[in-house]
Amino acid sequence: MKTQPEFLQLRQHLEQVIVGQGALLDRLMIALLTGGHILLEGPPGLAKTTAVNTLASGVHATFQRIQFTPDLMPGDLTGSDIFDPKESAFRFVPGPIFHEIVLADEINRAPPKVQSALLEAMQEHQVTVGSTTRRLPDLFIVMATQNPLETTGTYPLPEAQLDRFLLHFILTYPSQEEELLILQRDRQQYFGADPVAVSSPLQPATVLQARREVAGIHVEDMLERYIVTLVAATRDIGTIDTQWQDFLVAGASPRASIGLLRTASALAYLRGQEYLTPEIILEIAPDVLRHRIVLGYAARASGVTADDIIARILEYVPVP
Repeated sequence: MKTQPEFLQLRQHLEQVIVGQGALLDRLMIALLTGGHILLEGPPGLAKTTAVNTLASGVHATFQRIQFTPDLMPGDLTGSDIFDPKESAFRFVPGPIFHEIVLADEINRAPPKVQSALLEAMQEHQVTVGSTTRRLPDLFIVMATQNPLETTGTYPLPEAQLDRFLLHFILTYPSQEEELLILQRDRQQYFGADPVAVSSPLQPATVLQARREVAGIHVEDMLERYIVTLVAATRDIGTIDTQWQDFLVAGASPRASIGLLRTASALAYLRGQEYLTPEIILEIAPDVLRHRIVLGYAARASGVTADDIIARILEYVPVP
């Protein structure tokens, strides 16, 4: 199965703006191909907002950035019924959530009521205001960011909402060579030298068609069992290491198995493969699992992270 040329051009479109960060671009395109939401975590200045904005422009999708703040209200997100004195009736004014790609910037700064409103949109692809429920666009995706360095004025995302994110990707700083290229590009733009733009012909309808093609990626039964075994291992970490018996409060839900199969199939599609391989599952598994396992106090006290536990599981479970 060959990747549609429109997606190759979309990748070029992203690389024209984003230097390096190949894994990030893969995850953004995976979210696009699966209709799943993605949580991007990293310090300021790593082009999280720019990457999502560039993706939306490459797909020609409607895009809205929402800056989450502690004083945000649910109606600021969903919209609300406004009384129209001319008509002597209420009319609904849609909020910024009614777009195809929504960037929830610094999502952990919003209070619990706003998170609850967002939770319905992420899970059900709908918004309820008053007694009326309204559907969101077919392409609807939430791409959220959070800064791990600041905790003042933030609200930890509840586990139920974290589980609705298909991927949790952690960004790292660029290499020195990549940062040098960023510096050179910025200097060229500062002096008015516009880079050669690579346009993307991708449209939302093409993305929806590609999602059906991703579902057609061939998956052997043994790989489905492998995925289930990996996820199940997060619920009984004591069988892998008895010293870690109390390290996890909760493991990943069956939604993790579904997400792992979908994301791995999408990555195989992007690489032009007709079938799924164990290597792709191993590559994408940490981003699917890290936000779905709840660490206990013993793990935090011992300095053991979710990635440490996932790495041990991937090493322990035999690869088919």
